[in-house]
Amino acid sequence: MQINWRYQGKEPIKIKTFLKEKGVSRRLLASIRFHGGELLLNGFPGRKVDQMEFADQLTLRLPAEKSRQQLQPSYVPLDILYEDRDFLLVNKPARVPSIPSFLYPNDSLINRVWGYYLLRGYQGIIPHIATRLDRDTSGVVLFGKHRYAHALLDQQLQAHQVEKTYLAMLSGKITTAHFLLELPLDRVPGSFIKRRVEVTGKRASTEMWKLAGFPQATLCKVRLHTGRTHQIRVHSAYLGHPLVGDTLYGGELSQQLQRQALHCHKIVFFHPFKQKKIEVVAQLPADLQKYLEENQRGELS
Repeated sequence: MQINWRYQGKEPIKIKTFLKEKGVSRRLLASIRFHGGELLLNGFPGRKVDQMEFADQLTLRLPAEKSRQQLQPSYVPLDILYEDRDFLLVNKPARVPSIPSFLYPNDSLINRVWGYYLLRGYQGIIPHIATRLDRDTSGVVLFGKHRYAHALLDQQLQAHQVEKTYLAMLSGKITTAHFLLELPLDRVPGSFIKRRVEVTGKRASTEMWKLAGFPQATLCKVRLHTGRTHQIRVHSAYLGHPLVGDTLYGGELSQQLQRQALHCHKIVFFHPFKQKKIEVVAQLPADLQKYLEENQRGELS
């Protein structure tokens, strides 16, 4: 993997200063130096202390990546929403975990992306998942295709600059058109999975807009301003309106829907290499679409 820049500054700048401005960490530079990468200035080996002049070209050749664990490929086809040299966005189906685990070691979304990379003949890269969804949540998942892209995404995530919008079906009738929830979250004592609203927990911010009302449920657009585990699910349950199908937090399964009614509909992020925003949308999957259609006998409000 090779990244090129053409320096447009009027004043000379050291390579290490330029790379710091581009989000290249010391750790990545050390990996380039000691694990087979290259740093080239105008096609010749460069050092961090070398200076760049106007119109100089700097090339970063990333070393080949290897997985820290023995990742098994899965060849189940992907629903790819966007792909270029640096990023991959996939529409994750429900009932597929985002990452391998003891229960699902060989067919997580990461396993499927790895299998896709092998089929495409990609060399020297491994899957870097940037956003995760619960096993039973569907929708857009964002990957960096190399460690530098992943690091730049992580900076955006830490600064809450990646915009994630969900569609959620909350049980019961909600009359408020728009509201913001600032409710800190923490683990439930004795449970590795379950979370709860707790004043001493970590900050969690969820914004909701009512889209449509049904006899026994309300469709909402949800935007996360923080990324806590189970955030939408816990906040919805705390309101007294758990997600339809979310049995962990008090929701009830329906005949039409046998999982939590939550879908990551859209992700917007800044593409640092193309210098523009990328917006990717995943339409509602068949089970949620069917649930909506069969419940539209009630009047929209």
